[in-house]
Formats: sequence, structure tokens, C-alpha cells
Amino acid sequence: MIFNGMTEKLECDCLILNGLLLEINHTKFQIDSLIIMQQLIYLNEVKNFEGDYFYENKKFYSITEKERKDPLLQLDRCSSLLRQLLQYLGYPIPIEPWVVHINPEFSLYQAPRNEQLVLPTQVKRYLNKINTTPSKLTSKHERLADQLLSLHIVKSPYSNLPAYTHDQLKKGIVFQVCHSFMVFLRGKYCVCGECGHEEEVESAVLRQVAQLRLLFPDRKITTSTIHDWCQVVECKRRLNRILERNFNLIGERHGFIMSDTLV
Repeated sequence: MIFNGMTEKLECDCLILNGLLLEINHTKFQIDSLIIMQQLIYLNEVKNFEGDYFYENKKFYSITEKERKDPLLQLDRCSSLLRQLLQYLGYPIPIEPWVVHINPEFSLYQAPRNEQLVLPTQVKRYLNKINTTPSKLTSKHERLADQLLSLHIVKSPYSNLPAYTHDQLKKGIVFQVCHSFMVFLRGKYCVCGECGHEEEVESAVLRQVAQLRLLFPDRKITTSTIHDWCQVVECKRRLNRILERNFNLIGERHGFIMSDTLV
């Protein structure tokens, strides 16, 4: 969304398509951002990684030396499938693919040279380069955009969820950065034992409440329920104060509902 907001400010003659799910030869692929210019199509694989990462032996690792899915490989796959689709549709327009790291808290060590990488400090320059590229679109480009939009798969096959129950799911606070359950409390912060990331307890608890409401929309939000769901925060009084600050209490012992002020 941040990157989309930045591309909306482009003043050059271009067409921007975001969030496409397409298919070619029975293979589905997703496009985060596509910028159609007169002579070129910019394909952007947008990543919101936070923290320190590095490349070594052509592999992508977090700072804890755990191998992660390489965005450059994802980009290669996506650009190959998009080229095939464009050829099939009869639009042999060159593609320039880029991995755009949008999060200002992201750092990449040993970044491979001559790769299609845009780091957080380079995003504005990258968009400025696009904005200053001469471009004059025709009806051909508009037809291409219309065709791609018409081919967009509205219902994602990746949204099908398996059956699950509350008892089956692992309880605990999960960090957004590394998705680790290795969390401990230090004062008013939750600290990840794997990546060292810190988050205020209240913020972490509210995020867990949102997850619980998403997974089990009919379950009442009570102090005991959140105590069991978070695991790490042992003091129920602390949890109750957090819930009272951010939710409205419905009757005695009947649970909380979302406050109008919490969006």
C-alpha cells in the first residue's frame, strides 16, 4: 500500500495495475505492481521485510542465518510467466523486473551487484527515473491493461483454509518480523529471543486479539481467553487493563467488544 501510494504520484504517461493474480499454461502468478510505459513495462515485486538480511552463495538469509525465500527467484518466476502471457496476448513489450524493498527498517548485507534490487534508500530515485522516462501511451496500451484486468482471478486459490479448531492451534505471541514464538517479557516490552526485535506489550496483545477475532469471529474476547491465547503475559490484571483501554466491556463477565476508537 505504501508503494502503491508512491506510484500514484507519478506524473508520466503510464498505466498502473496493482495486485493482479494471473494464469498462463495452468500456472498462477501474482503481480504486486505493474507500470505500463510506452516502450517498457516495469514489474515490481514489493517486499516489506524488516530487520537485517544478507546474501551468501546466491542464497538469501535472515541475520539469524536462517535461509529465506529469495525475492529474486520469485521475481524471475513472475517475469518469465508475465513474458509468456504477453506473448500469448500479442504484446511483445519488454519487461524490466525489480524487487522493491519498501521498509525503511530493512538492511541487506552483501547485496549481489547487477541484480534488479531497489533498496529502501533507492525507492524515490527509482520512481523518479520512471517519472522522467519519456512515454506516450496509445490505445494499444489501454487494451493491454484492460485485458490484464479482465484476466485477473478474483478468488485466490491461496485463500482456501483447512479446517481447524482452537485446541489444535499453537498458542503464544508471534512476532511479525520472523514469525517466532520465542518471546519473553522485559518490562513493558515483548522481546523476540530469535531476532531480538522488541514490541510494546500492549501492541503485541492487541495484534493477538486481532488474530483471534479473525480466526474465531464468534468467540468472545475475555481476559481469560486472551490470557490463554497469548501465553507469555502471565498477569491477568495487566491483560485486563489493556483490554479495558481499547475495548468496551459488555456486561459483567460477558466479554469485550471493539471500541469505536480502535480501528
